Amino acid sequence: MEKRITYVGLDVHKDTIAVALAEAGKRGEVREYGKIANTASALQSLVSKLARGGHRLRFCYEAGPCGYGIQRQLNTAEQECVVVAPSLIPRKPGERIKTDRRDAVKLARSHRAGELTPVWVPDQAHEAMRDLVRARTAAVRALRQARQQLSSFLLRHGHHYRCTPWTQPHRRWLAGIKFEQTVHYIVLEDLIATVEAATVRRDRLEQHIEATLPDWSLAPVVHALQSLRGLRLVAAAVLVAELGDITRFDNPRQLMAYLGLVPSEASSGNKRRQGWDYQGGQRCGAPGIDRGCLDLPLPGTDQPRAAGAAGTPCQTHPRYRVESTRTAVPAVPQAHLGREGNLRCDSGDRPRTGGLRLGDRTTGAAERQLTGGNLLHLT
Repeated sequence: MEKRITYVGLDVHKDTIAVALAEAGKRGEVREYGKIANTASALQSLVSKLARGGHRLRFCYEAGPCGYGIQRQLNTAEQECVVVAPSLIPRKPGERIKTDRRDAVKLARSHRAGELTPVWVPDQAHEAMRDLVRARTAAVRALRQARQQLSSFLLRHGHHYRCTPWTQPHRRWLAGIKFEQTVHYIVLEDLIATVEAATVRRDRLEQHIEATLPDWSLAPVVHALQSLRGLRLVAAAVLVAELGDITRFDNPRQLMAYLGLVPSEASSGNKRRQGWDYQGGQRCGAPGIDRGCLDLPLPGTDQPRAAGAAGTPCQTHPRYRVESTRTAVPAVPQAHLGREGNLRCDSGDRPRTGGLRLGDRTTGAAERQLTGGNLLHLT
């Protein structure tokens, strides 16, 4: 006899979990079960009670700040559980009441109807690497903010450095700044100390990424991605950590949709509007990989490619070696050369950006120029 299926919706919070049940079938009952504590013992007790009548349980809950601990615990208990994307849960336009009970009931009903979109759940090792690269991204943002605060403070008092900032000459220039008020020296020293601390934090996290990378299962993919010009170790690690296992995408369209590179459309009657995001004018996609990994600044034609790793044998000229690759992999040359040797890009406010994006397609001579006559396979 086939077991009956019960769909369980969980509205997860840091202290409590609201539970709702939906019996299988179009006219199956959907009811509220109640609230339980967000602990491993309470969840185990819930599974035991719901499975007493010989029911097959199918759990679901929204991805959020509580992480994937509940999903891993249920899978360990041999129960099916999916983590769904909150932004893709169907909502009625007229709904104005939102409670934990209603959210749990909606999850159970939508899960039974097959209207929920599950997200990819990384294993614990991959999640740890993702947390590390996201900590480095946060450190870079903190460093940028600290530098901006220092520059704004100096500009308010008439000090503007007109050459390349954050170099040794710039530091000597900071040491020679004069103020009329003694308090301004205190503020300057504090801002400089903040910048130095943020720099040390960023460098320390980058060293941890390099040290942790050899033990990561996706390290070969990171090394292979570095054969692309402009994509070095940290950027490649960030890209792979955020994307995860690329084989989970059945076709390139799914990958582009995950990255937010699918244009939107709002057409009605004779009006037709297309773009990346016709409402906000911004590209929507995975939050961690849209910056620094998709729009890559390529080195100029007069700049050499990244040098090979120390001690790594290479059969070709050092100019064509790629950093940290296991073998001598030729770097992908620049593509889309425009007039006067300048690189053509999609955005007019970034004249130095090469416009190298995932999903670009070239044909004919341009493709042969991009790949050097060989296809690059990332395995």
